[in-house]
Amino acid sequence: MSKINARLLIVDDDSDILLAAKMFLRQHINIVHTEKNPENIPTIIKNENYDVILLDMNFSRDATSGKEGFHWLNTILDYDPAATVIFITGYGDIELAVQGIKEGATNFVLKPWDNKKLLATIQASLRIRESKVELENLRSKQKVFIADQNQNHSNLIGSSHSMQKVMKVAYKVAATDANVLILGENGTGKEVVARAIHRASPRRDNVFISVDLGAITESLFESELFGYKKGAFTDAKEDRAGRFEVASGGTIFLDEIGNLSHGLQSKLLSVLQRRKVIRLGSSKEIPIDVRLICATNMPLYQMVNENKFRQDLLYRINTVEIKLPPLKERLEDFAPLIEHFLESYCNKYKVPKKRMNVGTMKRLQKHDWPGNIRELQHAVERAVILSESNILEPHDFFIVEKEDKDNDGFASDNLNLEEVEKVLVRKVIDKYGGNISRAAKELGLTRASLYRRIEKYGL
Repeated sequence: MSKINARLLIVDDDSDILLAAKMFLRQHINIVHTEKNPENIPTIIKNENYDVILLDMNFSRDATSGKEGFHWLNTILDYDPAATVIFITGYGDIELAVQGIKEGATNFVLKPWDNKKLLATIQASLRIRESKVELENLRSKQKVFIADQNQNHSNLIGSSHSMQKVMKVAYKVAATDANVLILGENGTGKEVVARAIHRASPRRDNVFISVDLGAITESLFESELFGYKKGAFTDAKEDRAGRFEVASGGTIFLDEIGNLSHGLQSKLLSVLQRRKVIRLGSSKEIPIDVRLICATNMPLYQMVNENKFRQDLLYRINTVEIKLPPLKERLEDFAPLIEHFLESYCNKYKVPKKRMNVGTMKRLQKHDWPGNIRELQHAVERAVILSESNILEPHDFFIVEKEDKDNDGFASDNLNLEEVEKVLVRKVIDKYGGNISRAAKELGLTRASLYRRIEKYGL
């Protein structure tokens, strides 16, 4: 029988116990060390890593109270909070041993022990140790992931009066747990503001979960947001936590909240009021602790008057309201935004740093930018990729100019079918700020078909 790949330390002032334990356990465990003097524990723990430590509760100085055992347990846990400690105790000290488990020990064994029970207790403690290590690794990975996630999203940029006002409110509300509603046109940076609030909040070290409610069908709403139990529906092959559960302790960002039907609004409101979710196929309530940030480009107040949006849900989500200005109303921020995107995409695509000439900047500032910052971002990205010069010229940017509105945006002297299709595809892409899924849906195309047309027309 192969030995268990583990490192074990036994601390006891009784030489006979140390010898008996070592002789038996060496048959089953790779490395077994013994120590008679507990005063050496700090030095040993500093220099060695052990998967399990067997620790006597009572040493010769204090034969019955167990105080020495608790002292050394605390010493071990101070050096290694994930340490797995098993108390060795006599029958009369069971109550003390139980107290030891409350203090941080994993288990206890009684003297004299049964060898099979001793081995079984150590094996169980090893599994607990593995779980502790795995949990700590997951926590470490989560911290790295959150740090990377935050690093990969830009901070708020803007010196214009309107953006300074937005920043002041955003950073002030970040210190609280108040629900925030962000209003603004497509592409104005609503998620950027939401992430900035999260990064400046006490929840910054926990997750930020973004949910595009416009992309979730009514039939999937509950399973996606609240989770489900195995067997709840045909494809539910395992238990799965919903977005609210995953976001617990952190922030959940519900984008396009204005797209929810009345029925889904009621379900969402119920969860927000009770702060509990029930997975599909279950009756068990699961408490959640989330910071809620919502966003929409739709006129919620008008929708309330038209009975299209629940007034009580609006009151629930807009403790603080932030209105983002369109790009055309914050031209002072134009140059800093372009500089930010140029630096970001030159680094991303590993190309020499590019810059704008004055003529190009003036040309771009004259454009209406219906897709706002998202449209500008995509325009800069395309220019960085396609331009062969380090100085960007107007022709490096794909910009949709204003068309004759009396002709639905198509020039009356050019009705070539391919040109008409090119203009139409271009207009719809800009309408949705570069969102391919929504553009494809409006055009009645699949994403793949739309990508083929983008490539065909060099868009």
